[in-house]
Parts: sequence; C-alpha cells; structure tokens
Amino acid sequence: MSASELSGEKAWGYPVRGILWALVVCLLAVCLLALLTGRYPELGFLSPHRIAVDEIAWRLFFNLRLPRLLASLMLGMSLAAAGLVFQMLFNNPLIEPGFLGVSQGAAFGAAFCIVFLGGSALAVQGLAVLFAFLGLGLSYLLARRIRYGGWVLRLVLAGITVSALFSAGLGLLKYLADPLSQLPEITFWLLGGLSSITWSRLISILPAVLVGLSVLFLYRWRLNLLSLNEETAFSLGAAPRRERLLLLAAAVLATAAVISVAGMVGWVGLIIPHLARRVFGSDTRLAMPGSLLLGGIFVVVCDTTARTILAGEIPLGILTSLLGACIFLLLMTARGFQIQR
Repeated sequence: MSASELSGEKAWGYPVRGILWALVVCLLAVCLLALLTGRYPELGFLSPHRIAVDEIAWRLFFNLRLPRLLASLMLGMSLAAAGLVFQMLFNNPLIEPGFLGVSQGAAFGAAFCIVFLGGSALAVQGLAVLFAFLGLGLSYLLARRIRYGGWVLRLVLAGITVSALFSAGLGLLKYLADPLSQLPEITFWLLGGLSSITWSRLISILPAVLVGLSVLFLYRWRLNLLSLNEETAFSLGAAPRRERLLLLAAAVLATAAVISVAGMVGWVGLIIPHLARRVFGSDTRLAMPGSLLLGGIFVVVCDTTARTILAGEIPLGILTSLLGACIFLLLMTARGFQIQR
C-alpha cells in the first residue's frame, strides 16, 4: 500500500497514517522509559550521566536491560502478529498463536528437557522449538487424515486433539518431576518471564523471529483473501492451501522462537489483534502493522511493571493474562462492541 493510499484511510475519524506514527512514537517513548526505569540504585530512573560514570549502571543498562527490552519487543510483536494470522485464517476471533499444538508442544519439549536431559538453557530452548514445530506437523498430518468438513475445520479439530495429547504428556512429566528442583523450574517456565535473557540467547532467536515477522508483514495483504472460503480465494487468484501453510509456518516459527526463551506468555496473541481490528478495521494491510506496534507496547509495559513493581520479579505471564483479561472485559462491555473477524 502506497503512502497516498494509506493516508486516505480513516480510523475513528483520524488518518490511519497519523495513528500509526503516533503508535511508533508511543513505542519509542515506552522503550526509553523501560530502559531507564528500575531498582538500581533505588526505585527510580537512571540518568544518562549516571550510566556514563557508573560502571555498574553501564553494565546494567547494556547487558541486562537492553537485551531484555529487545526480547520483550520481539515477544510482543511475534505473538500479536501470529495471533492476527491465526484469527484471520481460521475465521475465529478466539484463537491464539498457541493453536495447532504449538504452545503445548513447546511446553512439553521444555518440560521433557528439564526432567530427563538436565534442563540447560540451550537444551530447553532447542527442545521447545522442536516440539512446537512437531505440534504443527502432527496437526497438519492429522488434518489430512480427517474426512469430515473442510480444510479449516479439519485443522481446528486436529489442533485441539494434538494440544490435548501434549497437555496430557505435560501433566505426566510434572507428576514424574522432582518436586524440590525440577517441578518448580517447570512451573516457572510455564508462567513465563524474561529474567534469563542475555545477548547470546537473544541473538539465537533473532534470525527466526526476523524471518517469521518479515513473511507475515510482506504477505499481510494476502490474509484478506485467505480469510475467505477456499473456492472464493482460489477464484481470486490465491493458492489457499499452500499460502495458508506458508503463513502458518512463519507464524509458528516466530512464536516458537520467542516461547523458547520466554516461556508461556498468554493473552498477547488473543487480545492485541482485537485491539488492532478495533482501531484499524479488518483490513490486514492496516491491522498487521497496528498489531505489531500494539503488541510491542503491551509486552514492554508488562515486562517493565513485572520487574519494578515489587522487589521480587512477577512472572510475565501473570501480568499479561491479568491485563489482557481486563482489557478484553472492557472491550466486551463497551457500548457497540462487536467482535470483528
């Protein structure tokens, strides 16, 4: 979409281009506040002067806060963009990125590594990504075997089944885990958080996230076609099954990468696409960049709150679920609310 076309669109009576730039400015401001806000030396803000003269403040800023900020941006953008893709492709506004067994597969892989393989950070990350893609592959293969309904319905049924199988396996692993060491580690991973982020872990997921988000952004206009039924999409020049599989793979790639280092972080991929469509409408040419920006803002705010509001860090998944549920409740009770697909 050209700049002239974008500027001609309206959202809530304002030019869409202006709203997008306002979100960019808001994201930059939130990121700056996140970098300077914390508990060193006491709850407050780090000044640029202190960063320049205090070696501890310098290391805190560049070795802890900066990689954590970038990880929270990638987490929010990946989950929000993947959520929009899943909701559009399946014509279901209550689907999130963990659909098709992705999140449950990643959780099973991480728990399996913790219980049987020692639980090193790199091994947990690798097993989580591997089993996330295994969940997608099993859902796809099972959907091809199901003889009931259309392709989208078969994928939905397959995803529910595969997620249930991985959930049962996860429950068994939690039962077998050592209650004094392994079980708390599994529980903490399932709650989600970015406290363990380092530059090396950030760089390890960067290629997958960039590839996944680039595909989703470049193909965002195809989502408008692929959200239609297969016959209509095919008559308009799309190859529905192949293009849907490409977008699903890109969404799972980005989601699996961020989940592997952050753990289970819920509600971002569910609520942010709703907010984006509420502002920009169902046209994914506009809703996709809106979702990316809103997702980044939301997770950065939640992560900053998680590490600053109390002396002990709150798991990120708890805050995203709490704030996401509250926002969703406000949307549902607002006058004139209507779920857009």
